[in-house]
Amino acid sequence: VAQPSGLQLIGNGDVMSYTDWNAHVGNGQGPLAACMIARGALIKPWVFTEIKEQRHWDISAGERLDLLRSFVGAGLEHWGSDSRGVENCRKFLLEWLYIPVGLLEVVPQRLHWRAPPLLGRSDLETLLASDSPADWIRISELLLGKAPDNFTFQPKHKSNAYSSSAATGKEEGQAEG
Repeated sequence: VAQPSGLQLIGNGDVMSYTDWNAHVGNGQGPLAACMIARGALIKPWVFTEIKEQRHWDISAGERLDLLRSFVGAGLEHWGSDSRGVENCRKFLLEWLYIPVGLLEVVPQRLHWRAPPLLGRSDLETLLASDSPADWIRISELLLGKAPDNFTFQPKHKSNAYSSSAATGKEEGQAEG
């Protein structure tokens, strides 16, 4: 598509890897001057390293947990470490734990793919790959302490990557107790 001279176009989204970035922008030879990275950065915050280094990064569970620790530290600094700040941080952390693709299975990933059941290389990796919001709450408790007894979490996204159980730690069909 021919563009008027000097017109700079910025694309929007669907960047999950350096190959997606290159298809849109690619060393100034692509159809766009730049491209925004939104969901891709929420799902894979290391996508910027992949773009910079022009490689796929098989990030380990420990490296992912370090990213989560960094996020929690920034969140507590921003919202405060009182109970309201901790719960605000927990809410955003839980939204961030959505991982829709088997990150260790196939590269490059696509935004709308859904994760197959994953048995990770470690228990931590399996936990971090869980599609269950109840497991996400467990991860938040590793970083922020026990969630309040009345804490519930309902993912905002209506995606088949989420388990059908409510995020209260109860499995589907399990009675309230």
